Amino acid sequence: MIGARIRELRTERGLTLARLAAAAGVSSGLISQVERDLADPSLETLRKIAKALDLPLFSLFREPDAAAVAVVRREARMQVKSPVGGVVYTRVSPGNGRLEMLQGHLVPGGWSAAEPWSHPSEECVLVLRGRLVVEVSGVEHTLEAGDSCYFDSSLPHRYLNPGTEPADFLIAATPPSY
Repeated sequence: MIGARIRELRTERGLTLARLAAAAGVSSGLISQVERDLADPSLETLRKIAKALDLPLFSLFREPDAAAVAVVRREARMQVKSPVGGVVYTRVSPGNGRLEMLQGHLVPGGWSAAEPWSHPSEECVLVLRGRLVVEVSGVEHTLEAGDSCYFDSSLPHRYLNPGTEPADFLIAATPPSY
């Protein structure tokens, strides 16, 4: 499913496999394997591809047409897992508006990205359970359940779980981006 969507987006933009691969900083072979659903790309790879296509990460997944009212059932949510770092993101919003809501789950000792990264949005994160460190521009902000943090996502950032328990959190990002 995701491979066909990436191929569709790449061809709509008139990009060759090689040009998309170069823009994303991955190999042409990997893009080819992903497009043919022979490889399961990591969260980092999906972020790179989305950025190269100048699209929000979750738009790599087929989205329904916009509706005036959208209900997203728990069992129908899109989910992205990272094989390293221990983060899982589940899209709570329908994915076709100017606001994206994600539910995050981060294992003890885990991180959302190995290195801080940036994208053109604003974010607000609300911790539901556990402890979460929000690192923005090298400064760490420790949040407990009930705490929130707002920041400009164009600043390098990432989420860390220094605790011994999983951390659950909500993220609102506008506009949706990589």
